[in-house]
Amino acid sequence: MKVVVDMNKCQDHGQCVFAAPDVFQLDDSGHLAFVSEPDEALRADVEDAADVCPLQAIRIED
Repeated sequence: MKVVVDMNKCQDHGQCVFAAPDVFQLDDSGHLAFVSEPDEALRADVEDAADVCPLQAIRIED
């Protein structure tokens, strides 16, 4: 599984951080950082994060 975030859409709302904290974080300056190839066991959390993103900036590639 590969996580792709369109950083041109992302506005660092952080909803993904709440849904999948093992994959998404906000760095010290408040910008999104993420694991691009997380463990498959985290798929459900990543799917939830993609669903709650207000700008739909997250997608999953297999």
